[in-house]
Amino acid sequence: MRGISLIAAVVLSLVVSALGVDAARADRRVAFVVGNGAYKNVAQLPNPPVDAKAMAVTLRNVGFDVVEGTNLNREQMTEKLLEFGRRSQGADVALFYYAGHGIAISGTNYLLPVDADIKSEMDAKLGAAINVDVTLDQTLGDAKVKLVFLDACRDNPFVAKIRSAASTRSVSVQTGLAEMKSGEGTLIAFATGPGQTALDGEAGTNSPFTRALIAHITQPGLEIQQAMTQVRAQVNEETAKGQLPWGHTNLIGAVYLNPAAGSVAAAGTVPAAVTTLQPANDVELEFWRSVKDTNKAEELKAYLTNYPNGQFRSLALARVASLENAPSSTTTRNLTTGIDPATFTEQGTQVTEDQIGLDKGLRRDVQRRLTGLGFDTKATGKFDEPTRAVLKRWQAARGYPSSGYLTKLQHKALLAEIVPAAATASATDEERPARRAQRSGGGGGGYHRGGGPDAGAAFIGGVMGGMLGGAFRR
Repeated sequence: MRGISLIAAVVLSLVVSALGVDAARADRRVAFVVGNGAYKNVAQLPNPPVDAKAMAVTLRNVGFDVVEGTNLNREQMTEKLLEFGRRSQGADVALFYYAGHGIAISGTNYLLPVDADIKSEMDAKLGAAINVDVTLDQTLGDAKVKLVFLDACRDNPFVAKIRSAASTRSVSVQTGLAEMKSGEGTLIAFATGPGQTALDGEAGTNSPFTRALIAHITQPGLEIQQAMTQVRAQVNEETAKGQLPWGHTNLIGAVYLNPAAGSVAAAGTVPAAVTTLQPANDVELEFWRSVKDTNKAEELKAYLTNYPNGQFRSLALARVASLENAPSSTTTRNLTTGIDPATFTEQGTQVTEDQIGLDKGLRRDVQRRLTGLGFDTKATGKFDEPTRAVLKRWQAARGYPSSGYLTKLQHKALLAEIVPAAATASATDEERPARRAQRSGGGGGGYHRGGGPDAGAAFIGGVMGGMLGGAFRR
């Protein structure tokens, strides 16, 4: 009888646990995660896109439905905000994260799309920038718990223009963001204090504020306000007391983004805790997977900066040493100046890709080149959904806007990258006529392959293909 009772107790425990997990997963949590760095009219910021990608992975690992974007213009940001607003209606937790340039004019905070050009307060008010108060009110309105993280306190790049335009009347323009008050059920956190500026961090890594958020807000069993105390301590220490995150909270219960197994919520807690869907080290693992095959030492160093005691530390150090000690050519180094910087800012669309004039053979060539560079896809001659996903990965790895659609400049840069001979040598019978046409000049200017006049330049120019993104982003 005792054995039967024990088995019954175990079964009951498993049933209760399963029900608890199902109930936890039933909680709805939605996040808006955007990082803008490739600004067109002011100095670019290297890290916000990196910050946003890392934050998106972190939040997905604890059950968030993430509306994500990087280097968005005004129209694209509006589309993402509308999507976020629709998804967050009635959510248990709605989280808003933004990294990039932000400005404060006359006490109102604005976030800057990459195409922003603010010459006066009127420009900001009429829509060239994103009004933070209006945006949060419209997108977070009826969520039970609202969490706002703004890593947007860099120097205001439009201060001089706005002050000059406002010379006839009084307009207050701050270098950082203005103070904000949180409503009921809301926590607002800034990378630094009102009117102060925050550090962007070493190029290619996370900012001090975002790195601390990733390290603490999803710790198992750590309540969000306790997590923010640890965030402030980490940033303060890491910046030698040069930056201290600031916040305002009006939460009416304890909020756990990642409750410890078996923990009991405090009385009055809003149902905001979701069981971890993947192991706690998934963020590090995802980061490592994204850089382990890179030929850019700076990407491996970014991993080491974010995870100085990570489980792949020794492998990363070995790869960095191998890359930095590899022989290089001054000829190929100098060829980086031949790449148009617009390659790293222009967003690809169906229209820009159609302008390239890619026929079926040339599409196959793109697919084979991607495969030869380690971005595996099938050479079908059709840019289907799997190929678009691969194009996005290639664009992200090179620092281009990752839309999945090519621009003329991106296509030119792809042709300049070295691809192992085996990856491009095997043309099918269907492709050979197209290849012969290209070699005889029928493919049009700039698309010669094989023994054509552009082949040697493509081979030499491509040796630094994997490093071009870093050269222009920094």
